[in-house]
Amino acid sequence: MSRRHKADKREILPDPKFGDVVLSKFMNVLMYDGKKSAAEKIVYGALEILDVKGKDIADDDSAGTTTAAGSATTGAGAKGLRVFHKALKKVRPQVEVRSRRVGGATFQVPVEVRPDRSVALAMRWLIGAARNRGENTMMEKLAYEILEAANDRGTAVKKRDDTHKMAEANKAFAHYRW
Repeated sequence: MSRRHKADKREILPDPKFGDVVLSKFMNVLMYDGKKSAAEKIVYGALEILDVKGKDIADDDSAGTTTAAGSATTGAGAKGLRVFHKALKKVRPQVEVRSRRVGGATFQVPVEVRPDRSVALAMRWLIGAARNRGENTMMEKLAYEILEAANDRGTAVKKRDDTHKMAEANKAFAHYRW
């Protein structure tokens, strides 16, 4: 690791269909071996499935999701995109435990999660949970995992709950926070 300066954050371009930076980041996390077009097909296919299946979830949320460009999303897949953002918001962890070595003993110290890290963890958990599901195609796996996360169910939400429980159980060591 370089000690001279911090690495610059790379700017991620918004996705071509919706102009959403978060969705583009999600595709990058899903991608294997640089196959971005395959990741795009999977994500857009999952959003189309969510468009059909998640209509009641998207309706109780806000009227439109605002993208990075500032315009509200409309058209094919827009409801699916709202369900995706709702699921991502529900999976994001607020606290996590970090190992801290004090006097020969290692303590699990609860710390708040930075916003960018919480989004990254939520994406990783959603994709990991989707990959372990039993449906036939990755589109279906991803769509149903996102749908369950939006309904506060599923493996990704369980992972967030377990992380919060672990932090709650180790609250006694919060004074070791750095």
